[in-house]
Amino acid sequence: MGNISEEKIRTMIVEDHFVVRVGLAAIINSQPDMVNVAETGNGRQAVDLFEQHRPDVTLMDLRLPGLNGVEAITAILAKFPRARIIVLSSFGGSENVFRAFQAGARSYFLKDVKGRELVEAIRAVHAGQR
Repeated sequence: MGNISEEKIRTMIVEDHFVVRVGLAAIINSQPDMVNVAETGNGRQAVDLFEQHRPDVTLMDLRLPGLNGVEAITAILAKFPRARIIVLSSFGGSENVFRAFQAGARSYFLKDVKGRELVEAIRAVHAGQR
């Protein structure tokens, strides 16, 4: 029985809007192959939580208190180069997208993304795709 839970994709949500964070966690936890293991609204705390939980895939907002998303991505990947991070942002500005990918993000979505698209992206990024 314990085997099934080990196969789940473990996610962490870094998002400073509580309602968005709860919504994302609900979408993830409703998937039979996923479980959200950590969440925070703070960039600096995200780095600590990543270290504690080692999630398979992290959903990262770019505008955060503490460290911003790009700084948090950079800090996580400096310690854990194999971390898989998907950026979620309200802003589609190409500069933000460029900085996120430069920092090492594997995927980028606007927050109006559909739940199904998001869970498919989590699976794809977990499988090593961009």
